[in-house]
Amino acid sequence: MSKLTDISPLNTWLPNLDRPVIISGPCSAETEEQVIETCKQLAATNKVDILRAGIWKPRTRPNNFEGVGAEGLKWLRKAKAVTGLPITVEVANAQHVLEALKHGVDILWIGARTTVNPFSVQEIADALKGVDIPVLIKNPINADLQLWIGAIERIHQAGISQVGAIHRGFAKYGEKKYRNTPQWQLPIELRRQIPGIPIICDPSHIAGNRELLYEVAQEALDLNYDGLMIESHINPDKAWSDAKQQVTPQKLAEMIDKFVLREDVSVKDAIPGELESLRSQIDKFDDEILSLFAQRMTVAEDIGLYKKANNLTILQTKRWEEILNQVCSKGEKLGLSREFIEKYFKAVHQESINHQNKIMNSNGS
Repeated sequence: MSKLTDISPLNTWLPNLDRPVIISGPCSAETEEQVIETCKQLAATNKVDILRAGIWKPRTRPNNFEGVGAEGLKWLRKAKAVTGLPITVEVANAQHVLEALKHGVDILWIGARTTVNPFSVQEIADALKGVDIPVLIKNPINADLQLWIGAIERIHQAGISQVGAIHRGFAKYGEKKYRNTPQWQLPIELRRQIPGIPIICDPSHIAGNRELLYEVAQEALDLNYDGLMIESHINPDKAWSDAKQQVTPQKLAEMIDKFVLREDVSVKDAIPGELESLRSQIDKFDDEILSLFAQRMTVAEDIGLYKKANNLTILQTKRWEEILNQVCSKGEKLGLSREFIEKYFKAVHQESINHQNKIMNSNGS
């Protein structure tokens, strides 16, 4: 990822900001009055740094409200003039980029439905060549880290150094708690691969309802995200899109006041001794776990040899179901979540199958 090392950190975009950035505004620009009043109330809280509104709204199914179009950019530009705050909008094609730039939009973002399509991202990148404007890129709808990184690369290669990511969660069939499951490990891995990239969390689209907003936002802050994008509306229940996940400017301010901001120990000159001691314990446990993994796979290979000699199938479905039920029951009693146990043992089981498969299909006896 050396080609992305010159991405500008967020404090160069907003040099006077010493806390996580807050981006807020309605999911959709509906009327001039709604946009201006929402933005004025947000600015009055003195807690919002950037105003947002959906101008073009790609919807999952047709015949739903799909945005007011470029007319809404005039309202947002007026809100910028009234409040003095910068504005940001989503763009999905080259024409959107041109319209947004013409109306003085300060920051662009690319939505999840666009990120998933490299052709669309490249069209936007081509439209941005020669333009100096920050661009935020939402994760693709599906949990594909390389697709997300690819979109970032395309925009960066267009000459945009102020590139950031927005984590809005991933679609998952059967998900019940969240609108989009967070899968925190993916943005964590994104930052590992691109260390300097600013990451903004979009708890509105992860949660899908206002009751879970604080929980998701606080977790993002605990993970040292650079900011939050939270949807706000003067009358959320009457919103033309995504009513359940929006909050009033006043409720947003109350939520922000409750946030706990934690210190980033990575910027300290020295890590506190107690923390260093605890980390050393974790390192030792990890070493022991890796050693046990290796021992387990050795036994799995022995099982593979037995199965090959006796012409048995690798997968024994009944045995696997018994193991999974047993470990989930034991793990929950030890305070481990069922979701974690299932993910962990499914990964271990797949690795065992891989080892056995090499044995079964080797030419040796």
